[in-house]
Amino acid sequence: MKKNNHLSPSLPWTTPFIILSILTVHSIKITSAACHVDDEKGLLAFKSGITQDPSGMLSSWKSGTDCCNWAGINCRENNRVTTISLYGQVDKPDSYLTGTISSSLAKVQNLDGIYFVNLRNISGPFPDLLFGLPKLLYVYIENSKLSGPLPVNIGKLKQLGALSLEGNRFTGSIPSSISELTQLTQLVLGKNEFSGHFPAGIKQIRNLSYLSLEQNKLMGTIPDIFKSFTDLRILRLSHNEFSGKIPESILSLAPKLAYLELGHNRLSGQIPSYLGKFKALDTLDLSWNSFTGVVPKTFSNLTKIFNLDLSHNSLNDPFPQMNVKGIESLDLSYNNFHLKVIPKWVTSSPIIYSLKLAKCGIKMNLDTWKPAETYFYDYIDLSENEITGSPADLLNRTDFLVEFKAARNKLKFDLGKLRIVKTLKELYIPRNLVYGKVPAAITGFNKLNMSYNHLCGQLPKNKFPVSSFVGNDCLCGPPLSPCKL
Repeated sequence: MKKNNHLSPSLPWTTPFIILSILTVHSIKITSAACHVDDEKGLLAFKSGITQDPSGMLSSWKSGTDCCNWAGINCRENNRVTTISLYGQVDKPDSYLTGTISSSLAKVQNLDGIYFVNLRNISGPFPDLLFGLPKLLYVYIENSKLSGPLPVNIGKLKQLGALSLEGNRFTGSIPSSISELTQLTQLVLGKNEFSGHFPAGIKQIRNLSYLSLEQNKLMGTIPDIFKSFTDLRILRLSHNEFSGKIPESILSLAPKLAYLELGHNRLSGQIPSYLGKFKALDTLDLSWNSFTGVVPKTFSNLTKIFNLDLSHNSLNDPFPQMNVKGIESLDLSYNNFHLKVIPKWVTSSPIIYSLKLAKCGIKMNLDTWKPAETYFYDYIDLSENEITGSPADLLNRTDFLVEFKAARNKLKFDLGKLRIVKTLKELYIPRNLVYGKVPAAITGFNKLNMSYNHLCGQLPKNKFPVSSFVGNDCLCGPPLSPCKL
């Protein structure tokens, strides 16, 4: 059940699962004869627009061979090409494609699905060829370099059931005609550079199960339009410039909504108590806004929540008792909380991997904290509290730790005896009572600060600045002063 730290868990409503489901339905191939001449011409024209294919993704696309057997191609009904599915791998740059989308792809008239995902280097404007494909139902052109505005007449693609242009470089306002795409179940325009206001006409797209406008430059209030949606499971509006209050009609989504992500905006007011009615909620992100008041007691009803981020607001005590069976990721940092101790419902979680409680008024001895599970911890941030004791017992029982932060506490332990796992990339423990020698393992870190402690001895060879080590008792060696012989 372990998830990443972006509050974006992989449940059946995320894009890869849905694409896989669609492809399973449309994957029957008929290979008794060569594919249609127009399909071959259209596909080879697309290939000609690709200038770099380092992994040979399109190497099987050869004139005179059956294009129904080419990589990424599926055929149905009289051997006509119906889907193109090309996927790059994010962690393998040689799996990307560089080039443009040829307008001649419109020759492939029976296309009902285009899946260009993580190809990274496909550039050019919105592909107008889509308007010439009458059977097109599913468009996923994600994580590439398409740019410019969306066409004002995008609403003419009325037959579309899913449209995802996530992770490109589209600009300008979202056209009002998008409201005419009433058959959509998914509208995913996140991670672009769209500006202007939230397109209120989206309320006409009543069948949406997934709506994402996150990571754009949208501004103004979020319109009060959500009574229109009866099947919405995912609503992602984070990382914009939305202001005002959470619209009341959000309540109508309570029966089914699993992901509500409104973080990194300019929202204000109190957190609505009706959020406690979202019994299906897996992820709630309200971070980096200007919410005030207390967290509603009704949050105790969120029994299925796995990821909760309320950090960087102006929320006050008391924090309600949660009745979760297991929290995976929790961030309450930088509010006005005085928790005193790490909550019991956190300590008892068997699946937690990210715990961030910086500046939460915690005054406890870490030696006395006995969490039910430590093995899966990836991220821990306990900075700016009044925590004493040693984190050694905790950290020595983690195998996947990536980041540990505990600045400005009163932790006291021998750093040289700390077990440092290979995954650890960031250690941030300035202004504590840490002593001992600095281990050689720091050479593998990406970020490091252990300033103003009681460390001593010669530093191992490292790439960090003076500020990472200043203020200790007797450290020496680069980047500090040379050690005395």
